[in-house]
Amino acid sequence: MRKNIGLWVFIAFALYLTFANLSGVGLVEWILQRLYMIPGIVIGLSLHEFGHAFVADRLGDPTPRRAGRVTTNPLAHTDPRGMLLLLFAGFGWGIPVGINSMYFKNRKRGEIMVGFAGVTMNLIIAIVTAFVMAVLTKVTPEFNLSLLYQGSGLVYIIFQVLYRVMFINVVLMVFNLLPIPPLDGFGIITAIFNLERWQYFEEFYRSGLFIILILIITGMLDRILMPLITLILTPLIYIMQIFS
Repeated sequence: MRKNIGLWVFIAFALYLTFANLSGVGLVEWILQRLYMIPGIVIGLSLHEFGHAFVADRLGDPTPRRAGRVTTNPLAHTDPRGMLLLLFAGFGWGIPVGINSMYFKNRKRGEIMVGFAGVTMNLIIAIVTAFVMAVLTKVTPEFNLSLLYQGSGLVYIIFQVLYRVMFINVVLMVFNLLPIPPLDGFGIITAIFNLERWQYFEEFYRSGLFIILILIITGMLDRILMPLITLILTPLIYIMQIFS
């Protein structure tokens, strides 16, 4: 019940953020900005969850394959509610991949590897996208960073979409590495330090959504994430410019 309450609080807050973001922005422009984000969200969420499933499968756990999760098909990984929240409010989720670490030869190492697999996929996507944009900069002179702020036509649309694929995947990587349940970062430190033995583990885990919500409301989440996002985004933007 508490989990459902947390989810509905998230949805209500997302609606508030959606309407707040509309203020001072034309409706058409706001819709276009969201449309540019869809490929990045679908790719990022799908391959993030595929990464978890693939690594768990390779380590001997048949659970993801039985559930049809060892696939890059977005339909197997995207939760409509999580996708819409990410699209409109800036935070969301895919369908978590169920694993059974008892199948791993080394349980702790396996759990850590599966935990890092999703964010690693996001980093790979961001790097590949940066190189694609670098090549486009070479073959199409009009394709450059100035399109981040203004432009029109097909080149502008392609730039906006690709930039968001890169940016969204960096955000997903950094966000998921936070040591807060149910994010991957918490799963990783749980495996490293055996936090499941902690007396208040279950209670803390159930409070994860509320902790994230408080961080968003207070603005602390942006203060934590933005320096890390900038740290990773800066060399990627440099890659984009290597052929210019």
